[in-house]
Amino acid sequence: MRQAVLMAPERIEFREVPDLTAAQLGDHEILIDVRKIGVCGSEIHSYHGQHPATFYPVVQGHEYSGVAVAVGRAVTKCKAGDRVTARPQLVCGECNPCRRGQYNVCEHLRVQAFQADGAAQDYFIVSEDRLVKLPDDFSLEYGAMIEPAAVGAHAVSRAGDLAGRNVVVSGAGAIGNLVAQFALAAGARRVLITDVSDYRLEVARRCGIADTLNVAKTPLREGVKELFGEEGFQVAFEVAGVESSVRSLMECIEKGSRIVIVAVFAKDPALSMFHLGEHELTLVGTMMYRHEDYLDAVERIAAGKICLEPLVTDRFAFEQYDEAYRFIADNKEKCMKVIVDLEK
Repeated sequence: MRQAVLMAPERIEFREVPDLTAAQLGDHEILIDVRKIGVCGSEIHSYHGQHPATFYPVVQGHEYSGVAVAVGRAVTKCKAGDRVTARPQLVCGECNPCRRGQYNVCEHLRVQAFQADGAAQDYFIVSEDRLVKLPDDFSLEYGAMIEPAAVGAHAVSRAGDLAGRNVVVSGAGAIGNLVAQFALAAGARRVLITDVSDYRLEVARRCGIADTLNVAKTPLREGVKELFGEEGFQVAFEVAGVESSVRSLMECIEKGSRIVIVAVFAKDPALSMFHLGEHELTLVGTMMYRHEDYLDAVERIAAGKICLEPLVTDRFAFEQYDEAYRFIADNKEKCMKVIVDLEK
C-alpha cells in the first residue's frame, strides 16, 4: 500500500509498504480503507519545520475519513462497509486528566501525524474507542473535515451557555469560521466574525455568518458599536493568534465576560493583567476535542446546521502531497481547506 512519510522539513517520501489486513486486527480494532485526508494548518507548520512537537519521520494525516473494510470480533460501533472517521488522540488513560474525563489534555498525549504515525496511507487501523461512524449518505469529503469541525464544537462548549448572547470571533480562517458557525448553532443571538482578509470574510458569509468586519479597515470597537450598539458582546473567541487581536477583544468586551483562546500563538502576547483583573474577565483555554465533540459535529453537519462546502479550496491526488503543501504556502490568504484524495 502507498504511504506518505514526512522524513524531515519539506521532504515527503512516498513508500510502498505491505498492506494491512484483517488478520492484524485486535478484538476492538477496525481496518479502514482511507479515502480522504484534510490538510491541517499544524501539519503545514510540521512541513516547514516550525512545529516544535513533531517527531520526524512521521506518516502524515490526522483529518481523514474512509470505509471500514474489516472489524475485530468484539467491535460493536460499526461493520464492514460503514463510512467512518476517528480521533487522532493517543492517551494514557491513567493520568489525573484522563481519569476525570479530560483525556484531550492527557499528560502523555500523542497526536497521530505529529508524535505518532497518521493515516496518510491506503489502509489504517484504529481502536474502537476513537472511531466515529458516519451516516450512510455522509460525504467522505465532509468526513475528513469532522476533525476541525470538532475543534469548533469543543471551543464553543468551553464558552458556556451562548443563548441570547452576542459573540465576536477574531480570525476567519477555517477554524474561526467553524467556531462562528457552532456559536450560531448553539443559540448565540448574533455572531460577528473579524479578519483582515475580505476573501475569508466572504467565505464566512457564504457559510451563513452574516455579520463580518475587516478590522484592517474598521477598528473592532467601532464595528462592535455599530452592530451591537449598547448591548455590546459577552463572549469572544480568539482564533487569529496575534497579540493585537486578543488585546482588542479584552479592551472591547463587556466587563465580567469570557474570552476563549483557540489559536496557537507563535509568539506569546503581552497582555494587560491590570485590565484583565479590573474588568474581571475570564480567559479560557481549549485543547482539541473529546469524543462528544466529534459526535456533535457529525450530527450538526448531517442536519445542515454547519456549512462546509465553501471551505474546500482545492483537492489534490495522494501523489501530490508535496504540491498540496506548496499550494497552501503560496495561497495563504485564499486557502481555507485542502483535501487529499486517496480514491483507488
